[in-house]
Amino acid sequence: MKEEKTEKKSLQGALFVIIRALTVLTVAMIFFPIANPAKVCGVISNKISLFTSAISYNSLLPSPVRIIRSGQMDEMVIIIAYIGVLIAFIGILGIAAGACCSLGNLKLQRLGFIFSAIGSVVEIVGCVICYVAYIEVQNGDPRFLKKIDPEVPVGVFVYGIMAAVILIATIVLIVTMPKASKDMRYEMESRFKLFLMFLPFAFLAFLFSYLPLYGWRYAFFDYQSGGTLTADNFAGLKWFTYLFENKMVRSDVLNVMKNTLGISGLNVITTWLPMIFAVFLCEVGSMKFRRFVQAFTTIPNFISWVLVYAVALSIFSTDGFINTFAVQAKLITQNEAKNYLMGDSLVWVKMWGWGTWKGIGWSAIIYIAGISGIDQSLYEAATVDGAGRFQKIRHITLPGLLPTFFVLLLMAIAGILSNGLDQYLVFENADNHDKMNVLDLYVYHLLGNDQIPLSTVVGMFKSVISIVLLFMANGVSKLLRGESIV
Repeated sequence: MKEEKTEKKSLQGALFVIIRALTVLTVAMIFFPIANPAKVCGVISNKISLFTSAISYNSLLPSPVRIIRSGQMDEMVIIIAYIGVLIAFIGILGIAAGACCSLGNLKLQRLGFIFSAIGSVVEIVGCVICYVAYIEVQNGDPRFLKKIDPEVPVGVFVYGIMAAVILIATIVLIVTMPKASKDMRYEMESRFKLFLMFLPFAFLAFLFSYLPLYGWRYAFFDYQSGGTLTADNFAGLKWFTYLFENKMVRSDVLNVMKNTLGISGLNVITTWLPMIFAVFLCEVGSMKFRRFVQAFTTIPNFISWVLVYAVALSIFSTDGFINTFAVQAKLITQNEAKNYLMGDSLVWVKMWGWGTWKGIGWSAIIYIAGISGIDQSLYEAATVDGAGRFQKIRHITLPGLLPTFFVLLLMAIAGILSNGLDQYLVFENADNHDKMNVLDLYVYHLLGNDQIPLSTVVGMFKSVISIVLLFMANGVSKLLRGESIV
């Protein structure tokens, strides 16, 4: 009897593992174009995934729209494929919800089985509809089949098989697991709750930080916009060697690195400014004035760089406020008016100044929160001992903020090659280009010139160098302070 129970639990445990593993695999695959069940013919782009197809019908249209307008293919094929992929996506969401519920108690697990079973059936139905779209393509006008190029959607079978396995495993668990009592509540351990709370952020990190690494493959091909990656245009390490062997490119990269490190260096050296600003702001006695200053200095963070440049233009251009005031005050003549946004003098300092003005209030928020978390009894004890305001700042506030400061400093060092793009793109002109051209802007210009492989190589080196800098800074922090973030 005991052996039967043990075998039963082992089987249930194995089925749980299978369901969760297949769920993770299914969710991950919806972002890879190779498994898109909507790819029922050659005229549908092979660069869109199930996720993209499901959330945007228009993503399926750009390639086949001309063939549809010419009457060579019925748009109903695309509509059927879209309906199928949308239904499959909804089913995958149901399976994912069921896998999350499986982390709870018996009652929550049985609810999760319902989600998984229904989601599996819905996903299979979606795959079948996508296959119907493929059949409709095959049954089209034979004269145009060669141009339309019907393709068996591999994703239909991949997702269909995984959904069928999940459905079978779920049914077995529903039959073999005991029923939950009516008075049992839906509950889950705290560690699983925290895991599920963390999961959306992990998903976003995967979606925006790790999934784009799939694009690194362009660095190994002679790729042009609108082309495809094939064995014929495989270039190996050609673009990696080109980056160092071509004198003009090497000179541009060195100049770009100088600008990037120069401007980022100023930002790193002045990372203490938001902390000091927060400290002095919290020392203001009037709460109304403090809130006004905090709001007034935080608002610029939400203003786009285009509007910031518009403000700068209205102040510092030839017809701006400064020159207009100087002319009217007869300090200069109209012919002596100067456009302060042009020229290459003090470009790094100017960019640092604009960035600091825009972000100091926003960056100070985390320090203000840190100050509010310092034990107030320490200040009371210091007051009793006769400590003044600056002594409290020196011996209580600053030491309490140093751990936060060093974490942000390490992150700033790790991102020293990431200056951003918007600020430098709007302030760039022919006179200051050589000193304004930072790494992100350089990559942007490469993409604009259709040099996708070279821009990918530069981006890869940027990522690798940033990781190396992070671990170096982390090692120094651990050596000097005994603390690290990695």
